[in-house]
Amino acid sequence: MKKTWITEGYEKFAFGGPKGLKIEQLAKRVKKNKSSFYHHFCDLEIFIDKLLDHHLAQAAIVAAKETEAGSQEELIEIIVFHKIDLLFNRQLRIHRVVPRFRACFEKVSAMTTPSLMEVWAKILDLNDHPHLAALILKLGIENFYLQITEETLNPEWLNHYFAEFKQLVREFKSAKNLAPLDGSV
Repeated sequence: MKKTWITEGYEKFAFGGPKGLKIEQLAKRVKKNKSSFYHHFCDLEIFIDKLLDHHLAQAAIVAAKETEAGSQEELIEIIVFHKIDLLFNRQLRIHRVVPRFRACFEKVSAMTTPSLMEVWAKILDLNDHPHLAALILKLGIENFYLQITEETLNPEWLNHYFAEFKQLVREFKSAKNLAPLDGSV
């Protein structure tokens, strides 16, 4: 039963942030009374901590899959499959003024950003420019979290998103002198 509460709370947080976590509404969704919630979690703060722990576990799964991704198509499959996890992470980013949300967001970023680097550089054809790939990834992640919604996390939108970054890289490369952007100056 505890897992049902976590699953429902995780989704509510993903779509509505911390304000989406109303115990009475959660109880209705899991078809239990509020006393069941308090039996398992004591209070909302402990419940939120359990959601953050769950998110860190999910992020480790996503990071492992990203490490194995060899193409844009594979990465898109991972993103679409883990839509709720990404929307949860987006809420952490939005509400990062809350110290525990910021700490969780930073832990997730530390796990997932390195796991993305190889496939990201491959997608953008920047294997020979890892510093530039890292800079564009940082920009891409910030931009990604500003734009994603439940509706946008689909293959069509994601392919368009990657196409925009590929165009950006082509324009950089046409400048012919990537050395200053590669940190080698």
